[in-house]
Order: sequence, then structure tokens, then C-alpha cells
Amino acid sequence: MEYSNIRLEILDSVATIRLDRPDALNALSMELLAEFSDAVATVERDQGVKALVVRGEGRAFCAGADLLFFDTVFSEISLLPPYVELLNRCFHQLEQLPVPVIALVHGFALAGGLELLLACDMALAAEDARIGDQHANFGLMPGGGSTQRLPRRVGMQRAMELLTTGRWLSGTEAVEWGLALRSAPLESLDEELETLLSQLRGKSRTGLGWIKSVTRQGEELPLRAGLDREGMAFVQYFATSPHPQEGIQAFKEKRQPEF
Repeated sequence: MEYSNIRLEILDSVATIRLDRPDALNALSMELLAEFSDAVATVERDQGVKALVVRGEGRAFCAGADLLFFDTVFSEISLLPPYVELLNRCFHQLEQLPVPVIALVHGFALAGGLELLLACDMALAAEDARIGDQHANFGLMPGGGSTQRLPRRVGMQRAMELLTTGRWLSGTEAVEWGLALRSAPLESLDEELETLLSQLRGKSRTGLGWIKSVTRQGEELPLRAGLDREGMAFVQYFATSPHPQEGIQAFKEKRQPEF
């Protein structure tokens, strides 16, 4: 599939999907989402990839849904369900991808942009980024998951404040709230990203996938059930992958494992 709304790069065990509609602040059009979904599927098939970075071209990470599309929805509401389905499919793909997904956030991450951030496993944000859900400011409501993912990330009270007031957070505040992992000056953001990626490249992709899967499943389970799920996964992983044996042997031999 040829891409005109995103760019996909795979280099040195890291895949990068760059939203590439800078004139529209990387708004999430149907065309962009279709390309995004295809790119994530490509990353999933590439067994050499240890992490995926999602970022935006130009002045923003992502300013939300494509308002030009919504101009047509009011006269043809049947267009809306396919859009919502595709939007949420993309976010679900990120959550199911068997490698860590890192959002690299600069400029605006608003509404659908916030929802994209929330579907990623970690976020690094420029200190002066503007992050929030502004649906309520315009008589709208979220459709890409922020009513569900945001309370799980930052707690109910803070989520309700962002969802109902439309308040924006800086990247620094997003870290304080637990919405982002770390923040840095914009000019140092790529350096911060590389520091994180350098700790992922040498890991077992299979092991990363098991860790991510069980951790995300546990979000939906009571503690006891989650612990049972982890125990079963632990045994299954040892029984099906050669990587635990290689890892233990490398530890005993005081060398780096080879995955």
C-alpha cells in the first residue's frame, strides 16, 4: 500500500509511523486512518521490530479528527459509524501490537490526538506541548476512547476535569499527571526518545510481546485473576520460547543474551 498521509520507516529494530498532514495539524481523516492501520499491520509482521514510535510532522502531534469530514457527516450520518469503527480499530491495533508503542508528542495532542496518545504504551512529550480533550468545548463528546482510557491512566477526578472543562496540559504537567512518561525541551525530545529506545533494541521481541499482553489484560481483571493469568503466561512462555533459556544462560555467563 502506498502512503500519502503517513510515513513508515523501519530502521535499527525500531519502526516509526509519522502522521504526515502538517497543513491540517495531522488531523485523523479516513484516508490517514486506513494507511495507519495498514502500517501497524506491517510492523506486526516484521519480527525484527522491537518498538514502534508514533509521531507527527510539522507543528503538531495530532490535533484530532478531520473537521472537513465532519462537515459531511451532518448531512449523511451513515458515514459516521465506519469512521468510528476505523478510528477505534487503529487504537486497538496499537494496544495489541506485541512491542512497546511510544508516542512522541510535540505541539498539539488534542481530542483524537489525545486518544491516539492514550492508545500508546508510553508517551514522551515536549515540555511546551498542549495536551487535552476539547470535545466539551464545542458541544461534542469523545468517540475514540478517552472516556474509557483516560480515567484508567490518570484517575477518575482528573479525567473528568480534562473531559468536562476542555483544559489543556503542558507536557510537564502531563508527566505529573501520569499521562506521559517524561518531558523534555522540544530540541531534546529526540535525544530522550533515543535513550528509551536504546534500552529496548536488545530485548527479546517475544518476551516484550508476552509482557505487554499480560500487563494490558490485567487492566481489565481483578487482582487475583490477573495474577493467575500472569502465572499461566509465565509457564506457557517458558514452554514455547527458547528465549528464557538463552537469557538465563547469558546471565550465568555474564554476557548479553542474543535474541
